Amino acid sequence: MTAIITAAQLASESAGSAGSTPPVLLDVRWQLGGPPGRPQYEAGHLPGAVFVDLDKELSGPPGTGGRHPLPDPADFGAVMRRAGISQDTPVVVYDGGQGWAAARAWWLLRWTGHPDVRVLDGGLTAWTGPLSTDTPSPAEGDFTPAPGALPLLDADEAAALARDGLLLDARAAERYRGDVEPIDRVGGHVPGALSAPTTGNVAENGCFLPARDLLARFEALGATPGAEVGVYCGSGVSAAQEVLALELAGIPAALYAGSWSEWSSDESRPVATGPDPL
Repeated sequence: MTAIITAAQLASESAGSAGSTPPVLLDVRWQLGGPPGRPQYEAGHLPGAVFVDLDKELSGPPGTGGRHPLPDPADFGAVMRRAGISQDTPVVVYDGGQGWAAARAWWLLRWTGHPDVRVLDGGLTAWTGPLSTDTPSPAEGDFTPAPGALPLLDADEAAALARDGLLLDARAAERYRGDVEPIDRVGGHVPGALSAPTTGNVAENGCFLPARDLLARFEALGATPGAEVGVYCGSGVSAAQEVLALELAGIPAALYAGSWSEWSSDESRPVATGPDPL
C-alpha cells in the first residue's frame, strides 16, 4: 500500500465504493509560527474529519528534547481513540497543503504500529469536493500504540549517522548554512549532514513528485542501496515529510525527532556552518 492517496481516490473511498471501509479523516492543519489550525478547521473541513492539534496532541511539552518532542504514547493513543481510530481502521490525514503536519501524524501512527495510514497528496488544496463545518462525534476507537515500528534516532545516533551513513537536513538551505536562524539558539547544521530541503520533494501544486523522481533525488544525495539514512529538521515536523518522500521512493529512513531544536540547545554539541557538510 502506498503512503499517499489522491483526492479522487479519497472521495471514492469515503463514499464506500467497491465495498471499501471509509477511512477516518484527521485534519492536522498547522503552520510554523501560526496561524492556529483550529479556526481554519471550524471554517470548513472534509466532511467527517476530526481536528488534531499538532502542538498539543502530536507533540510533548517543549524542553530539552526540542520544540516538538514526541508525545507520550499513552496520551497519543487516547487522542487517536477519541478520533475514532481502531487498529484495523484505515486512516487518512491531511493538512493545508504543505505536507509537514500531515506527515507528522502519519509518522506517529506508523511508528506506534498502525498499519493503514495515508496522507492526502496535496492536502486540502487538492480537494475539490464539499467542505463541512459540522464537528463530528465519532465512536471511541480501540487503537493501542506499540512504539517502535519505524526507526527513530536520538542525538548521538544522528551524529554517528552523519559520520558513517547519510543524515539529511530537511530545513531550508539558508538555515542549514546558518545564514539565518529565526527560532533556535544558533544557526548551522549537524556536522556531516547534507542539505535536502523538503521543497525538493514536491511539485508546484504541493503534490509529491513521482516515485522515480524522488528516487533520483535521494540517490544523487547518496541514498544508495544498503545505505543507512536519517532525517532531521528544525523540530521533527518537516523531517517527517522527508521520511514520507523517502518511503515513496522505496528508501527506509529514520527520524531524528529532537532535530535541530534539541541539538542546538546543547552547547557541547558541535555546529557546522556554510554550504559544506563539515
